Amino acid sequence: MSQEQNTAAKLAQKNAPKATPAAAPESLAAISHDLRAVREEKLRQLRAAGEDPFRNNWPQTHTSAQAIALTPAPGTPAPEGQAHAFGPEVSLAGRIVALRIMGKAAFVKILDRDGIVQLYFTRDEVGADRYNNHFKRLDTGDFIGVRGPLFRTSTGEATVRVKDYALVAKALRPLPEKWHGLTDSEQIYRQRYLDLIVNADSRRRLLLRSRIVAEIRRYLWEREFIEVETPTFHTTAGGAAARPFITHFNALSCDFFLRIALELHLKRALVGGIDRVFELGRVFRNEGFDKKHSPEFTMLEVYQAYSDHRGMMELIQGLILHLCKSAIGATTIRNDKGVDIVLDGPWREVSYKDLIIEKTGDPAWFSRTHDEKLTFARDVLKLDVRPDWKDYEITGEIYGKLIEPNLIQPTFVMNIPKELCPLAKLNQADPATLDVFELCINGQEIAPAYSEQNDPIQQREMLETQAGEEIQKVDYDFLEALEHGMPPAGGMGVGIDRLVVLLTGAANIRDTILFPVLSPKRQTPAAPAANEGSAAGTPAAEMEGK
Repeated sequence: MSQEQNTAAKLAQKNAPKATPAAAPESLAAISHDLRAVREEKLRQLRAAGEDPFRNNWPQTHTSAQAIALTPAPGTPAPEGQAHAFGPEVSLAGRIVALRIMGKAAFVKILDRDGIVQLYFTRDEVGADRYNNHFKRLDTGDFIGVRGPLFRTSTGEATVRVKDYALVAKALRPLPEKWHGLTDSEQIYRQRYLDLIVNADSRRRLLLRSRIVAEIRRYLWEREFIEVETPTFHTTAGGAAARPFITHFNALSCDFFLRIALELHLKRALVGGIDRVFELGRVFRNEGFDKKHSPEFTMLEVYQAYSDHRGMMELIQGLILHLCKSAIGATTIRNDKGVDIVLDGPWREVSYKDLIIEKTGDPAWFSRTHDEKLTFARDVLKLDVRPDWKDYEITGEIYGKLIEPNLIQPTFVMNIPKELCPLAKLNQADPATLDVFELCINGQEIAPAYSEQNDPIQQREMLETQAGEEIQKVDYDFLEALEHGMPPAGGMGVGIDRLVVLLTGAANIRDTILFPVLSPKRQTPAAPAANEGSAAGTPAAEMEGK
């Protein structure tokens, strides 16, 4: 029997009618095996006593952290005639996460937005009737408001000595059995609200994400970039090579695509004279998901006129170092495998071709025939490659499976093959490659950036070549805008979810997304249960790229 069930049974004994139990409402003893039913009965009893278990408000004067900071320092002498040195009186509110009743006194811990603080209740202070008939009907998970002075216990813990309190919201379902740890991975992602309550690391990481996003905005605003918002519904799925989600717009009687990139509308802003522009927005790609990819994710795209991919290198390195100092407080990050990633040291710069040659051990790799590449990749490198793949796709498989996962320290991979992106300028020294870098850290791409293609004739050729027979995939409205003239520019995309993984040392993209995409759960009313079960779900992660 759990502690909550034990408590329910004891209260049931005390409250059970003595004369005619059969005529009384269902006793707590009869339902002590069913924790939700126990709580519903407590709720009924509170309402019957004239209490409002779901109040409109509670006037807070401090948070837990502010209250702890105001508590007298350890060792502060108590005034004559008092057992403790008391600090100011505070008014706090939060969720009960621990409840220990010891006869005429009790220790309670509540969780608010800043953390956890301890409360001390006594029957003498709050009154015998209220202590016995109201306070003892509280449960872990309930929200309460309290008022009282601050002091330190004999163990030195900052504590509020409660003079007055109120139940402000009753919880009808219990927290996980061990409130200090929710470890079922499916339950963590499907019931994130429980994860935020019981897992301090999850709570810290998701609050840190908000700060990271705020610092990104501040960094760009200080450099005179303008933030804009562009459409989520697109008539053409452009700006990336990805399968889109399709939705139907009833009012216009036509299909639209959910955007797979922010790029083409931001370049229209460059045409319109907004020389430094960025957007932080949700992007959707109807593709698979795993620990690094999700069908919906948050993307930063930034464009700067009269710059190029080299200018973007300076921008992203400065931005990440700024985030390390302003949001994280460290420039060396330990990843989930225990490897230290040094972000304030030199960032390696290496060409895509050199990495391929290094991995294959073949300086003549790029002049080999298709069959030679296919055979080597399949038989020597043991990769799953298909005969109908093009040369650059075989090479890309080598890069994606054998090279990128091992780029743990910051690395700019330069000059990727021209077939991989139709929106960047060709490299003048090697027209088979592009003026592009992919920044890889922690074994994954963090930020690709281009010297943006602004020649409308060449841009049209590259987009139509990529589209092949599916010419409807070409955004001709964008090409028309480009014909009005776009200044030379550097452009970059940064996957926010992956960046947060890097900066927080998370093991999975799902850990950085508040409510990740999961397989649907059958929508039926939740039945009362003695013990809360975990829900089955499918993990989600992030799919991103400029």
